[in-house]
Amino acid sequence: MATKPPLIGLPGRRKRASEIAGFPEVFDDRDVDLYMADYARGVMEAGGIPVHLPIDVDPAVVSERLDGIVLPGGTDIDPIRYGAEPHPELLTPEQERDDLELGLLSVALDADIPVLGICRGIQVVNVHQGGTLHQHVPEHGRFDLPRDTAIHQVSFAEGSILGELYGPSAEVNSLHHQTVDQLGRDLTVTAKSDDGAIEGLEMGDLVVAVQWHPEMMPTRPTDPIFGWLVERASR
Repeated sequence: MATKPPLIGLPGRRKRASEIAGFPEVFDDRDVDLYMADYARGVMEAGGIPVHLPIDVDPAVVSERLDGIVLPGGTDIDPIRYGAEPHPELLTPEQERDDLELGLLSVALDADIPVLGICRGIQVVNVHQGGTLHQHVPEHGRFDLPRDTAIHQVSFAEGSILGELYGPSAEVNSLHHQTVDQLGRDLTVTAKSDDGAIEGLEMGDLVVAVQWHPEMMPTRPTDPIFGWLVERASR
């Protein structure tokens, strides 16, 4: 009997229709849940089925039906979550999204559901585990270049999951203005950029999180990180 493709939960963000071009004015006060389709494409190309998770879904209920979770990129986590004052350049936090993604990670760890964190996702993982963030690292936010531009080299720890997936190093894009500061509990740093910034974290064989955007690179259809998630979720 063929193995069923694993179901991979993919949360997004919530906007008002008035913030999105193309909606008639009559819908201005209606909520729209969305995420960048590249995440879903990466999951499908690796053999999984992406499942959209609305902002107000109950993580505990959803976790009973999911085989894996992607924590995607997006706006900044509220610094109150890690005991810091907001930096002047902080992007507007989204409290409901923070609640959902931190809750999803909690139930995933309890239920042995593998998690892939990307960009904001690595920050969610670190904050969930009691770590902190550098709130503004402008040299990493290369929004002035095409999103798939390789900005710097990332080196991977020998024997790590990321090292097994990518080898000793890789050239990656850089579309973030925050990075991991103090490391959270039970996390291992397994990737660093050439300026020493943390670009990869792992927790056993259950959580892999990266600071760059593999879903926006031209190599996405064959990027091994989505393959890792789908294979681990299929067990």
